[in-house]
Amino acid sequence: QVQLVESGGGLVQAGGSLRLSCAASGRTFSTYANAWFRQAPGKEREFVATITKSLGNTYYAYSVKGRFTVSRDNAKNTVYLQMTSLKPEDTAVYYCAATLKNGILTSTQTYDYWGQGTQVTVSS
Repeated sequence: QVQLVESGGGLVQAGGSLRLSCAASGRTFSTYANAWFRQAPGKEREFVATITKSLGNTYYAYSVKGRFTVSRDNAKNTVYLQMTSLKPEDTAVYYCAATLKNGILTSTQTYDYWGQGTQVTVSS
């Protein structure tokens, strides 16, 4: 089992940048694939980015591709989401997720472990 704690959210102006971190407990962090999802008020939780556990392959939602970068540091048990060129429509609570399954996984139902979320607000 793994516990996830996100940090790094905040208020930023449009065009700015933020880096989110997701710290995981446990010694088997490298066996988990990770993803970032987000949920805006009144909307369903949506996929943002994922990184596989073995090769570290990444995949992004079309809306963030080229602006966001997901990465992981297995030595620090941490996954990151670097967000640049932020837009007001990026405003949401961002969640980190983990699963023992492998592959490019974009469905919320695939992930077994979730953090509590961190708020990102982009002002225009």
